[in-house]
Amino acid sequence: MLSATARTLVYLAALARSGRHGRLSIVLVEIAYVALTAGIYAGMQQRALGLRSRLLGNAIVAFAVPALAQVLDWLAHRAVGAAVPARATVAVSVFAALSALFHLYVMRRGAFLTGCGRSLLDDLRRMPRLVASFVAAPVVLIAPPAVRTEPVAESEAAL
Repeated sequence: MLSATARTLVYLAALARSGRHGRLSIVLVEIAYVALTAGIYAGMQQRALGLRSRLLGNAIVAFAVPALAQVLDWLAHRAVGAAVPARATVAVSVFAALSALFHLYVMRRGAFLTGCGRSLLDDLRRMPRLVASFVAAPVVLIAPPAVRTEPVAESEAAL
């Protein structure tokens, strides 16, 4: 339900200025599609984490599963006649890409995994710290290495 809510909010934001009368049908299709498929895609992503090749697993989690989900999402909207404007499709695709990177990040840190002895509530309690470290990760990657100083002598430490 978290995914359905977040994606629906992105759609609503992208559709806000469009003046489209079919917003309700777009939102209902999105909620139904994500509610029915989110567990399947999450299971595919969790399974990919266990692949021998970490790079392949990461690529499946961050690119292959979200791409498949977006294509099938687009087809679901088309099939029921709830065509989504291109701007909304792009907005949701960008959101899905960022969301996939975030899921990869937190799943590699043991959150949002089933059968691992943690509850959803435990994972939600960890979210502020995980979100902060996810947001800081690019900064940490591009920041220059910390200047290393020599250890302080014991006599200097007493001062």
